[in-house]
Order: sequence, then C-alpha cells, then structure tokens
Amino acid sequence: MKISFILTTFIAINFISFHVSAQSNAAENKDTSKQASKNLYMDIHHFGPGKVKYEDVAKAHAKDLAVEKKYGVDFINYWVDEKGGNVYCLSAATDTQSIRKTHAEAHGLLPDQIYLVKSGTESSLNAGKSFFLDVHNLGAGKVTAKDVAAAHLKDLAVEKKYGVNFINYWVNEKNGVVVCLSQAPDSTAIINTHKEAHGLIPAYVEKVKQGN
Repeated sequence: MKISFILTTFIAINFISFHVSAQSNAAENKDTSKQASKNLYMDIHHFGPGKVKYEDVAKAHAKDLAVEKKYGVDFINYWVDEKGGNVYCLSAATDTQSIRKTHAEAHGLLPDQIYLVKSGTESSLNAGKSFFLDVHNLGAGKVTAKDVAAAHLKDLAVEKKYGVNFINYWVNEKNGVVVCLSQAPDSTAIINTHKEAHGLIPAYVEKVKQGN
C-alpha cells in the first residue's frame, strides 16, 4: 500500500514538473521568436547647429525607455552631435511606425529619417578616445551589406596606422546609406583610413557623444 502511494506521488510530481517545464520553454521560445521578428533601425533627428545638448537628449531618451514596451520597441544606443545638432538613435522594432509612436508619446520629437539597417559585428571600445559617426551616401540600390562587410574588413586592416578603432557599422541597402561608428583622434584620421583601405570617402564625419 505504501509503495503504491509513493509511486503515485512520484508520478504526479514528475508530471507537474514536466508540465511547468514545458510551459516555461514555450514562453521562452515565444519571447525568442518575438525578438527575432524585430528589425534594426537607425532614426535621425536634425535640430540644427548648436540647437541640441547631450543632457537634453539623455532626458528625452529616458522618456523613450519609459514608453518603448508599449509599442514593442527596444532602444539600444544613441549618439549626439552637439555642434551639428544631429541625433542618431539605434533601436529594434517591428516597423517604423512603432518608433514614431514611441517618440511621439515620450517627448514629441519625431525623427527626420528612419532607416532599416543591417549591422556589422561590434568591436571593443578603447577608453579615453572620442566617438565619431561617418556617413556614406552611396546611392539607392548601389550597395549591399556584403559589400560593406568587405570594405569594413579593409578598414580594420588599416585603422591602427591612423589610430582609429572602428567599432561597428550599419547599412541601409535601399537608400545606399552607411553609418560607421569609430573612435579616433580626429575626423581626418577616419577619412585617411577609409581612403587607404578602399577609397570610399564619407559624405561627412561628426564627432558625437554616445549614450545608451
């Protein structure tokens, strides 16, 4: 009798454990699938030279973070060019409207452009160096992520010569826009690296402050 009771209890406990584990795995798989369905976007705000401060963007970003889950957006990093008055935001989202709705509700500052982008592989940061974003406008349909990956490898082979540390890049194939993030002593070092590596000179280079 006791043996029968013990066996029954053991079977019941194992059944419950299996059921809970299955539910947990299902929820985990659902979350992974949901994250995988998101795209990577770079949205850009143009405020005008001298019309934006890093501290103000940090406050606006905090408001974005408070609202983002409502629209299924994950803001990852942002960069501020105080001199030029430009702000770049990197996020994962299902579509561009989700990003616009988040910004609209959080602080009302809507981006001028939102680019669907593909990312490279991120490199480590070097302490103490300034951040720069350089932008290439190569023309609609005139560049692929594969092309940019190959050019980036050439940059990595040359960067040390000019004291540059290329961290990552993002490419929008549809519009032919490539944004590169690096650390360098100055913008000239970045231009010289690109020039020697593959000859693709950026349209402009901006010194930025990074936030996340």
